[in-house]
Amino acid sequence: MNKGLIPIFTFCAAAIVLAGCGKSSTPAAPEKSAASYPLPEPPLVAKCQPGIRGGRFVVATFSDPKTFNPITADESSSQDIYRFLFASLLGYDTPSQTVEPGLADWWTNSPDGKTWTFRLRKNLHWSDGAPLTADDVVFTWNVICNPKIDNVMHDQFLIGRKTFTVTKLDDLTVQVVTPEIYAPFLENFGAGVPILPKHILEKAVTNGTFASAYGTDTPAKDIVGSGPFIIQEYKPSQYTLLARNPYFFEVDSNGQRLPYFDNVIYTVVPDMNAVSLRMLTGESDADDFVLPYEYDRFKEASAKGDFRFLEPGIGLENSFFWFNENTNVNAQTGRPYVDPKKLKWFRNEKFRQACSYAVNRQAIINSIYSGRAVPAYGFVTPGNKKWYDPNIKKYPYDPAKARALLKEIGIEDRNGDGKMEDADGNPIEFVLNTNTGNDARQKAAVLIQSDLQKLGFKVICQPIEFNTLVNKIDSSYDYDCVLLGLGGGSTDPSSNMNVIKSSGFTHQWFPRQKTPSTAWEARLDYLMDAQMKTLDFAERKKDFDEVQEILSKQMPMIFTVTPYYYAAIRSNIGNVRPTALSYYRVTWNIEELYFKK
Repeated sequence: MNKGLIPIFTFCAAAIVLAGCGKSSTPAAPEKSAASYPLPEPPLVAKCQPGIRGGRFVVATFSDPKTFNPITADESSSQDIYRFLFASLLGYDTPSQTVEPGLADWWTNSPDGKTWTFRLRKNLHWSDGAPLTADDVVFTWNVICNPKIDNVMHDQFLIGRKTFTVTKLDDLTVQVVTPEIYAPFLENFGAGVPILPKHILEKAVTNGTFASAYGTDTPAKDIVGSGPFIIQEYKPSQYTLLARNPYFFEVDSNGQRLPYFDNVIYTVVPDMNAVSLRMLTGESDADDFVLPYEYDRFKEASAKGDFRFLEPGIGLENSFFWFNENTNVNAQTGRPYVDPKKLKWFRNEKFRQACSYAVNRQAIINSIYSGRAVPAYGFVTPGNKKWYDPNIKKYPYDPAKARALLKEIGIEDRNGDGKMEDADGNPIEFVLNTNTGNDARQKAAVLIQSDLQKLGFKVICQPIEFNTLVNKIDSSYDYDCVLLGLGGGSTDPSSNMNVIKSSGFTHQWFPRQKTPSTAWEARLDYLMDAQMKTLDFAERKKDFDEVQEILSKQMPMIFTVTPYYYAAIRSNIGNVRPTALSYYRVTWNIEELYFKK
């Protein structure tokens, strides 16, 4: 999973003329004939309705990508773009939750369930025309497993302390051996690993610069991929312009090469209000993230017929806040990352439970989401029907219960001034950070601040720019409390390995632990490993239910609300298949979308 729940797509003035509704772009250079870009043997044939080539598809976002590198990225602003640039061995049809062929047209598994073999299509090419072979698959895996390269992917492929062995059998055949049965193998390894070009990135791995490879400062021509699009131009704080990858390996049933759009452009604006305006005025072609409080406005405007307003269902992502429980010392300063007196509060489960009881979730739902959301108490939302555990501990709004829990750990108003102090007389005060650009989240932060202040806490609400906040969370660990969210993972528990396991890159409250800092985190580690070692769904569900129950009791992530999903897309766009099971509700299959006129 990546950070950044519901990154609202927005729009600003750019140095080029931008418009929705299928207006064609001006290509940088004349495209070569189709014969210049031979198809693989066999090409992947899409199941979609054949469409019409052409046009520029305009979307808007409130944040620049931090990187175009899919291995090192850990934020939705980067995923917005890199998802178009790379392909995997297998594809994934989100609405039906089925794995399909991708770069590989054939695969098999051994009788013991631990040896997988993939055959790549013949004549696959990277976007620069170089051959794509089994060497690239092995190279990608070695990058993911490289201990010198931080990435969020490696965690989900660890079974205990063991991982997979990936071997080239010949130029088109790859064998993968898992140390144990790995239940989500096809979805996670087959469809979840973006294959990287060895001929481009091998040097960066060798000289130790892979972390900065495919950065936003990399020339567009040097960012080579195999997905439906390539980077044509990137201008910070303005836009990312994508062009069709002429070597993409997929065709429609008429033999026409996908994608249909000439270009996709993501434009940047400072806030989410501009997103709605641009969609409503026809200057954007899609909005994956229409927020519930915009429901009436979009519903009424859609009646004119210019765009479709879609209601996929209850969401998969939770908004939540957490406290910094990092017990380590900053090696450069010699000082603890977290003030010791605060760390004592933050690492106490009753403190966290009290904060959860103190949050008036229904007030957030009513005032921010116009009633179109549900209270959230656990890691999995009711939208994920397959894995949701309804028996998790609930925290209905109860300030009295919150005060009682705090008193049990020595935190109370000792002199009747309305302010809480701990047993040593320290006032309870901390900074609550969230990201700018997301109006709903900032409003929620203010409501949470108010709720906690009613307990007698001093809470300073401090929104900061999204990527700056991500650096605080992942690198400097210089924060007290953060309100954010997670998105981009699949519905399978294994996609959350990097979050739930104590060694995980995105173990929000205390990442990358060498050994679990608590007994309950050690239990989470065990359960997350165990649920992947069986193909028996009932056993997996039992283990993951316990994971959800531990998280709901310990409250390292204090969940707030889950909104219903809404999206909008131009009426003249074909092959739209909306889903609540994807972070990208209407653009998850962008290579199949096309302008009807």
